[in-house]
Amino acid sequence: MKRFLGILTIAALSMSLASARAEDKKPDATLKLSGGSVAAGVGVSWGSGTLTYKGKSHRIDVKGLSVGDVGVSKLSASGKVYNLKSLHDFDGNYTGVGAGAAAAGGADVTTMRNQNGVTVDLVSTTQGVKVTIGASGVDMKIK
Repeated sequence: MKRFLGILTIAALSMSLASARAEDKKPDATLKLSGGSVAAGVGVSWGSGTLTYKGKSHRIDVKGLSVGDVGVSKLSASGKVYNLKSLHDFDGNYTGVGAGAAAAGGADVTTMRNQNGVTVDLVSTTQGVKVTIGASGVDMKIK
């Protein structure tokens, strides 16, 4: 029993250290998204977004985000982008990874990764709305 508890303690400590390292990592870019009217339970085709990478802003297209069971007239989200080695790596289909985390103020973070290993932590900045990934992922491309 003591050995089992020791293994659980070591596993919990390892997870805690990995989480702390991830929080300390500086993002390679930031992301801001905004969308128009959204009906209950319908996916969103975002009309505008901006990726800020190496001090330059790039407009992006985003398709495949969902807002669950609420209707909103305006929706916005922001995010941090990690593992972006070149602008070319940003384009792709992003799918969910791992369990959701919590951001400051209790907001939920949706974490997604594309085929190039680029990871985005996305948080809705519209009060009371949780952004989730559509069934076929989220397509993001630089215009």
